[in-house]
Amino acid sequence: MQTIFNLGNRVVNNYLVQTDKGYILIDTGYENGFARFRRKLQKCKIQPSEIKFIFLTHAHDDHAGFLNKVLEITNAKVILHPKAIERLKCGQNSFEGGCSNRLAYLFCLLLTLFGKGEHKFPPIKDEYLKRLIPIDSLEFRNLNLPIQIIETPGHTADHISLFKDCILFCGDAAMNGFPSMKRNIIWIENLCDYKTSWEKIIALNPSKIYPSHGKPFDVSDMKKYLKFIDGIRLIKLSREC
Repeated sequence: MQTIFNLGNRVVNNYLVQTDKGYILIDTGYENGFARFRRKLQKCKIQPSEIKFIFLTHAHDDHAGFLNKVLEITNAKVILHPKAIERLKCGQNSFEGGCSNRLAYLFCLLLTLFGKGEHKFPPIKDEYLKRLIPIDSLEFRNLNLPIQIIETPGHTADHISLFKDCILFCGDAAMNGFPSMKRNIIWIENLCDYKTSWEKIIALNPSKIYPSHGKPFDVSDMKKYLKFIDGIRLIKLSREC
């Protein structure tokens, strides 16, 4: 069983997994979570220099928030979907789609009241652009990393998941916790793509699924709840939400 460190908090998980080519950090959390990340890294007795890659599931504020700060203290390269690059440059993702349920809608309205409705994060610095490795590039193929990349759009168009040793790190392709219902993420950009991504994950039959939000769960949950996706009616939000 591989060792998995969680350097995140109750809001968002930031997993660190070891490979024979160094550690892979899966996402970075909100911008203000960097100090906590450093403390947990120290507690695990891992040096920043041991992080060789950052796997970005997608460009959202709770996944790319302190990306610049990690790149500053490491020489890590960022593995990401090519569509994520422009979103990193502007520090914001698409607002297409809507909330997956009414509770999620109310949660998004609450975020707006606390000034988090625009979901902005620090744009990636120009000096780090050369360290971005899109998954469709020759550079990525030449890395020969012992991982499998699964394109899992739906939550966002630039969403990808990481499959290693029968464990899937699914980012926001699924969720396990408030205000999620039936393991569905609270924001869905494209319902058709979202369902297809669930079907991809189920076909992989991972031994365990590690989401960015909530505790790990079994793929049997997704098998059980897949049929409910057809009944989702997305609730639109205004642009600033």
